[in-house]
Amino acid sequence: MEDWMTIRTLKARRPELGSRAIAELLGISRNTVKSALASERAPQYQRETAVNPQIEPFAQFIRDCYLVKHLRVSRILADLRSKGYRGGKSALYRWIEGELKAQREAQTARAFQPYQTKPGEQAQYDWAEYRVPIGEIISRVYIHQCILGYSRYKVFDASLAVHQPDVFTALEEAFIELSGLTERIQVDNAKVFVDDCTHDQFRWNARFLQFCGFWGIEPSRSAPYHPWSKGKVEKPFDHLETHFIQGAHFENFAQLLTRLKEYQNSVNNSMHSVTHKTPRELFEMERGVLRELPRDSTGQPKRLVGVAELVRTVTSDCLICYAGNRYSVPHVFVRSQVWVRPRKGMTLEVYSQKGKLIATHPLCAGKGQVVLEKAHYRGYRKEGDEDNFEMSAHRLRERLAAQWPRVEEFLISLKAQKRMNPMHHLAHMLRILQHYSDQDCIHALEACFRYRCFSASFLQGVIRSSKPTDVKPLAAVEIPHMRIPTPPIKRDLREYQL
Repeated sequence: MEDWMTIRTLKARRPELGSRAIAELLGISRNTVKSALASERAPQYQRETAVNPQIEPFAQFIRDCYLVKHLRVSRILADLRSKGYRGGKSALYRWIEGELKAQREAQTARAFQPYQTKPGEQAQYDWAEYRVPIGEIISRVYIHQCILGYSRYKVFDASLAVHQPDVFTALEEAFIELSGLTERIQVDNAKVFVDDCTHDQFRWNARFLQFCGFWGIEPSRSAPYHPWSKGKVEKPFDHLETHFIQGAHFENFAQLLTRLKEYQNSVNNSMHSVTHKTPRELFEMERGVLRELPRDSTGQPKRLVGVAELVRTVTSDCLICYAGNRYSVPHVFVRSQVWVRPRKGMTLEVYSQKGKLIATHPLCAGKGQVVLEKAHYRGYRKEGDEDNFEMSAHRLRERLAAQWPRVEEFLISLKAQKRMNPMHHLAHMLRILQHYSDQDCIHALEACFRYRCFSASFLQGVIRSSKPTDVKPLAAVEIPHMRIPTPPIKRDLREYQL
């Protein structure tokens, strides 16, 4: 290389010198001078490639496996061993590296055109797992990210678990924070979204389809091993890791959520390298084309209950089981089914079958624990004025007499049918009715007349169901007009002696 540089430098300084003169001055061959002047690059030593005699008999087989079948080298080596190959592993790797790797890369090289989504067309979602110090321990935390394809506006959330309810909760929170929905949501092939990701047998997860149907958003997925098809959401995790996770310490999980939202605001207010605008600026333009969220009668965004969550049956001691621990619910829901919903891996919410939140508990980290709330058992046993039938009857009159004229008739019928313990049934009915609206209560009480059954358990079954009960009516019995039998006749036992 030094001779090549000297020859070209000498020729550049003294152009009048010919190859013969330069060769005489430097004491080298004239052909060497000619080669140096003709070459624009310095000569490099190249080792002559020699086919390993152990590989040569299998050269064509290796080419077919590597270039046609696209097998891994470890698999090719195993096949070669079975065919009698006695060479080393390093020799095979070196030969493939020098002979075949460039050809395979040329075969698989592909070019892609960037795809720009329209406003309100697409949102992308993914999560990443990190270990961060929270308090005195290193905790496993999952960061959820939902990003709008057009504006690149990002919504971050965090949880201590990543089960399907946690993912659905993160998506719901993102939809509500964005105050709208895109036409479709782009996800990967995780089990919470896809049951089978193979091309010919692809199948969406049934609960995820129900989730998308509830929100009215179309699901779409990225093909396996195609990270570039979801590049908008994959790349920002690198920025999150270097600018938020690394070197961070949090006193508690609430502080992590607060600082995560601060990081979200800083990212959305920073200039984007592709759009040359901040995501917040473009989001203000995109907000107007997002679809409306489904809302309830009060105007609040609806929450999905009954699909993403899990079903539990309340035991006779007013407890439900979740993840190896037991949690209390109000006693009026004994023996009924409820929905449990973990949120962010921190709390457990319990909903009735009609979607009403009836209990909230902090999730236990271990197993075998029982979490009780005393208010759930209040009134479970007869207390104070509940032992008095007239006091309970007065409370029922105060609540429903103005709307339902059959209150007195109901009380008379109850005392006639449950003459042994009417105060117990009426007190238990009042505890049940306090969790429902007046119209639901009147409907259930009318059912008691329709089916001639005035027990607390019957009332509880009717009011929990939105459909009429299928209990057979006892039309032949006129309970309100039943006559109370006279007391039994008492006789002296000596009358029975023989």
